[in-house]
Parts: sequence; structure tokens; C-alpha cells
Amino acid sequence: MRGMGNLMKQAHKMKAELQRLQERMAQTRIEGSAGGGVVTAIADGNQNIVEIHIKPEIVDPEEIEMLQDLVVAAVNEARRRSQELMNEEMSKLTGGLELNLPGLI
Repeated sequence: MRGMGNLMKQAHKMKAELQRLQERMAQTRIEGSAGGGVVTAIADGNQNIVEIHIKPEIVDPEEIEMLQDLVVAAVNEARRRSQELMNEEMSKLTGGLELNLPGLI
């Protein structure tokens, strides 16, 4: 039974560490850009887009489709980089184990 107690302690410790990681990731900002930096999207570590920046010189009513494409590209880059960061942090936390723990992350 001691083994089970140790396992439960480790599970509680990992859950607390996951919670701290989630809090830290919510405060983290990751940038993605497109068009040589004319459109920038900022995501948090949880992949939520929190800001979009568009340089005024790129705004041309005749080229709205290009601007939309640049926004999508910047958002996708920011989300991808955010996911990579979360994967790296989770790997550090779990020692490289690939865990599927619904509800914890």
C-alpha cells in the first residue's frame, strides 16, 4: 500500500505543477507575424489570440483580401508557436512521457 500512497503523492504534485504551468502559460506572450511584420498576432501560452497589430501602411481597401490572408497567417503562426511552447513545457514536466490526461491540461 505504500507504493499506492507514493503514487498518489506524485499525482497530486504533478497536478499542482500542471496548474502552475497553466497559470504561467496564460501570462506568456508569443508573437507570430506575416508579410515581413506588417501583421502581427500575439497569443498567450494557451493559444488564445490576445492582440492583433496591423501597420497602417498596409491597409488598402483595394487589397482587403491580402490583408485578411496576412492576418490568418500571423494568427496561425502565433498559435503554432504557442502550441510548441506548451509541448516543450509539458515534456519538461512529465520527463518526456506522452500522457493523455483529459481535464488536466
